[in-house]
Amino acid sequence: MTTLPLPAPVTRNVAAAAYAPRRPAGPIDLDLAGTEGPGSPAIAMLPENAARRSISRYPDVAPLRNALAARHGVDPWQVLLTAGADEALERLFRAYLEPTREVILTDPTFEMLPRYAEASGATLVRVPWTSSQFPLDALLGAITPRTSVIAVVTPNNPTGAVATSADITAIHDAAPNAVVVVDLAYVEYADCDPTAALLALPRAVIVRTFSKAWGLAGARVGYAVGAAGVIAAAVTAGNPYPVSTPSLSLARNSLETGEEAMRDRTRQVRERRSGILASLAAARLPAIPTQANFACVSPADPRWLWDALAGFGIGTRLIEAPTPSHVRITVPEDDPGCDRFADALQCITDPECVVFDMDGVIADVSRSYRAAIIGAAAEFGVTVVPADIRAMKEAGNANDDWVVTATLIAGQRGGVAFDDVKSAFERLYHGTDAVAGLHVEEALLVDPGLLRRLAARRTLAIATGRPRGDAEAFLERFGIRDCFAACVTCDDGPGKPDPFAATEALRRVGARRAWMIGDTPDDIRCARRAGLLPLGVLAPGDRGSPMSAALLSAGAARVLSSLDDLEILLP
Repeated sequence: MTTLPLPAPVTRNVAAAAYAPRRPAGPIDLDLAGTEGPGSPAIAMLPENAARRSISRYPDVAPLRNALAARHGVDPWQVLLTAGADEALERLFRAYLEPTREVILTDPTFEMLPRYAEASGATLVRVPWTSSQFPLDALLGAITPRTSVIAVVTPNNPTGAVATSADITAIHDAAPNAVVVVDLAYVEYADCDPTAALLALPRAVIVRTFSKAWGLAGARVGYAVGAAGVIAAAVTAGNPYPVSTPSLSLARNSLETGEEAMRDRTRQVRERRSGILASLAAARLPAIPTQANFACVSPADPRWLWDALAGFGIGTRLIEAPTPSHVRITVPEDDPGCDRFADALQCITDPECVVFDMDGVIADVSRSYRAAIIGAAAEFGVTVVPADIRAMKEAGNANDDWVVTATLIAGQRGGVAFDDVKSAFERLYHGTDAVAGLHVEEALLVDPGLLRRLAARRTLAIATGRPRGDAEAFLERFGIRDCFAACVTCDDGPGKPDPFAATEALRRVGARRAWMIGDTPDDIRCARRAGLLPLGVLAPGDRGSPMSAALLSAGAARVLSSLDDLEILLP
């Protein structure tokens, strides 16, 4: 291969010199040249005197740099240690990009790379890479004489797809004016490591990290390896001493003693990765073939998948630039985590049942139960307004309206027996021979046609805090009892947020996977504790209130604008 001159760094860095204070050639045992200051008292907590002394001085990168140089068969000056791989990438962009130059990135890619490119003022050229096949021809076609940096992440973040060493070599040879930056942050999880082949390319720089497979993300240790001239340019583009002494020590110890454990962990990740890919495929969400410690899918509604998994307490990464298009799922650290993900995914994509709370979801109780709370309190000389009731519902543990009424009364007046409060509430709600009860003011919040369409697709059930008589009367009055295969009430067992109502509803209909819709945090917590997908909806009077935030804070996957949204979301 013909050796070509190295690309020139940007003008503003040409005259810069790396930070390297002149030091005497002979031994020094009283170093007064630096300005570090005495060690912090916190250093005394370290167990070894040597460690205490070293942390009070500026870091010495030589031991780790030399170890990495030996590992990769290069000169120590071809290695730059940085605060994570991110800093290595940023330095290289800063060293070789300016407004008159161009940088080529694949799309999608590690999200910081476009930021670094934009900060440099260079023209950003994106080449789509949305499948397992690396877009070599498209990338080669994007190269111009102004191309100064080409950055490829392999395995790619967020997709896990890989570029081969042959791909990188072709790019390198086609771009004589460019530094080819290859981010190998996830290479330990891949089928092969192209490092040795890439280091034979004079204008290629590999970037690696101790954050992923080595398990030292908090230590923030990364490094770049490449031609001495390219590394020297990157050195001048950043601060001295980017990595702390404890972090350097951790990384070096990991290299010396932790490689076998690292290899074992990556083997386990690859095994569990196969299970995650199988779960995604079974859910009709095939992922791009991945060689990283994550999988990436591009569903029709990425935000919904991200929301729904969060409803099960599973955090994933929504790739939002330029618009939400992918969801990245990191391989769980253990088998129970994999099983939990698989179960959640199956529930999201193939629920057997939909469980409804009643009040505020299908029944408007603003002029019945809520009015009964206000009226009963008034009989004991206590003024209650709707906002007081809403505040209790938002706070949680307020599923029982008799208890809510008694609590609101007790807040202003003591000495009132619970049975007396309950009696007043029931009289107002059910009425007397002379006065109609407030229950006649209730209205249906959902179109019966929608319920029947949903019932034709999935089994429907009710889980309510109402007494059975009140619940059945409402369903019969509005002619929707036949839509629901089961109705669990407060007469059957513990109230929400206890999971009983949800689990009992599933038991009665013989289902394992279900969604649950409620209008209070108690409903959401009940659903989550029972393993159902929790969805919120705002009751009449709650729009514009903090209730939406309270539902999300309790763990709702999403707060629906109306039950019509359910028909759209339901698979």
